[in-house]
Amino acid sequence: MAANTNKACCSIPPVQSDYTPKGKTEKLGGLDAYSIGPDDAKKAIVVVYDIFGYWPTTKQGSDVLAEALKDTKLVMPDFFRGKPFPQEYYPPDTKEKQEALQKFFGEAGDFGARKPELEAVANELKSKGASKVGLLGYCWGGKLSVLAGAKGTVFSSVAQVHPAMVDPKDAENLTVPVANFPSKDEPQDAVDQFEKVVQSKPFASQSVYKLYKENHHGWAAARADLKDQKNLEAFQDVYQRLADFFTNTLA
Repeated sequence: MAANTNKACCSIPPVQSDYTPKGKTEKLGGLDAYSIGPDDAKKAIVVVYDIFGYWPTTKQGSDVLAEALKDTKLVMPDFFRGKPFPQEYYPPDTKEKQEALQKFFGEAGDFGARKPELEAVANELKSKGASKVGLLGYCWGGKLSVLAGAKGTVFSSVAQVHPAMVDPKDAENLTVPVANFPSKDEPQDAVDQFEKVVQSKPFASQSVYKLYKENHHGWAAARADLKDQKNLEAFQDVYQRLADFFTNTLA
């Protein structure tokens, strides 16, 4: 059973948001998926949410990215099938809540079970005309994105934003460019070692990295507080960097 050791991931609740998403829902790879962008796009990006699932600010990030990449389709599959981790369990400050969180990571959040589903979504996008597919994940989804970028990957590039469970060994297995945008709450030693490995790879020049040392874990997804000016600025900055990264690696 997988266990998440990221303390920030296990302590910061999602932020309430009144944003109204602009996309639609469609079926991909047998899953419901939030979708935005042209259906006939030759480029696509699969977005993997954090454990809180379909949060307004997480969808807002996809909408922002779709606006910047007008010729790209973005899809966010519902891997948790309508049952994300309950926000009322945050913070997990009791033994019961902590056990529920670890159970979630071992079942709904099991990487081995979700990776084939992720690949099925990408392959369906390709069957519908996408010649290149990128991958973006937050927190739990960031870890899944990096794992999916190993040998035999169906993705042209991968990105992780405030990733959970950062492991330099995952970087060693990468075979495609990676965008890495950790927060101040990720373990710095692991982040540094991860980036050191990336810089030794043949795709190092296409990879990008920025440490958001003033921003908390989750600032670009469910824990984004866009009424806070510093959070808003970082939110805008990271999506611009993601847009640039995918423009270059999906060309």
